[in-house]
Amino acid sequence: MFFGGAGVSTASGIPDFRSADGLYSSYEKRGPSPEEILSATYFALHTKEFYDFYRAHMIYPDAEPNAVHRYLYRLEKQDKLRGIVTQNIDGLHRMAGNRRVYELHGNIHENYCVDCETEYPLDKITGTEGVPRCDRCCGIIKPWVVLYGEAPDRYTMIGACREISGADTLIVAGTSLAVEPAASLINDFSGRDLVVINREATSADERATLVIREDLGKVFSALEQSASD
Repeated sequence: MFFGGAGVSTASGIPDFRSADGLYSSYEKRGPSPEEILSATYFALHTKEFYDFYRAHMIYPDAEPNAVHRYLYRLEKQDKLRGIVTQNIDGLHRMAGNRRVYELHGNIHENYCVDCETEYPLDKITGTEGVPRCDRCCGIIKPWVVLYGEAPDRYTMIGACREISGADTLIVAGTSLAVEPAASLINDFSGRDLVVINREATSADERATLVIREDLGKVFSALEQSASD
């Protein structure tokens, strides 16, 4: 099993959140923090301001899968990968071809009307300004992503827990393991080998079989090249 965070997608041009160069560190301190803006309460009370931030900092429609996504797809095709649990909302794992993907925090490509539940693709968000409205009932459209203050989808969590608990090897990569309840999922792992790949230390390092402190893109580019030789 593979458990990944924002560091998986940095090589695709999508910044992470909590590193020194991440969104939370670089965002101006004036006004609400990114955590506040990306909350269910802020969405309900300041919907236009939410979308101003969301369009500017959370959507990267031109991003393409990188070496991490490609190599994981190779493993799935070879039936060596049980599945992927991701905290990312960019949809790049599915774009790369993986099918056994548990998106704990949703997906920017899926959006819905909060009133009539009509579903909309990403261009309904990117192709509009201000607050996007439903074509059927004029209700507010919300991204199918888990905001702060919202619980992850119950069935997605159950599936992720089941797959992690049944794996013999778990690769934890590109995540600081700071976001709950997602981070606690690795506690369900009872297999043989826990591998941690991250530039900074994590809470899982002490129990890991192998810890690699390196940029994820470099590690998987080397794996991809080795597999092609």
